Amino acid sequence: MSRTLPIVAALVVAALLQVALAPHLAIGGVAPNLLLLVVLSLALLRGAGSGAAAGFAAGLVFDLLGTGPIGPAALVLAVVGYLAGSLQENMFAEGWRLPVTVVFIAGLVAELSYAAVLAVLGVGSPFLSSLTAVILPAAAYNGVLALLVYPWLARFLRQERRVTTFRRIGS
Repeated sequence: MSRTLPIVAALVVAALLQVALAPHLAIGGVAPNLLLLVVLSLALLRGAGSGAAAGFAAGLVFDLLGTGPIGPAALVLAVVGYLAGSLQENMFAEGWRLPVTVVFIAGLVAELSYAAVLAVLGVGSPFLSSLTAVILPAAAYNGVLALLVYPWLARFLRQERRVTTFRRIGS
């Protein structure tokens, strides 16, 4: 089986769930970003190159599904996917706390970056009101969902099927 088939499947399922399910899971007007969760999980499991490529593809899909300009989400998810993927070598083999923390922080960076890009383009709401109403709650929501999504995706997307240690890789 091809190495890219599980990646494409995860991104397609995330895109479908983003459209069909995420609006119904909104809390206080903030919907989860399932594509972001898949991109960050993939980046932590497969590295910077895969994270950037998947981030660009997922961001482009996100932009095409929305009503805003095309490109900001692709740029932000590609950069965040690359940065999160550069941490791959320092992740635990099967641990969940460090990856979930990285997903929360990367989600916050992605939300802040997306709002900043939209502000530069002159689209979107004022930055300070977005910070408290959308950005921080969305980062928290995605961080909590990472507790559910990351372990499942780690099993689905992991290249090595057999893991022999719970210790930090390289220690």
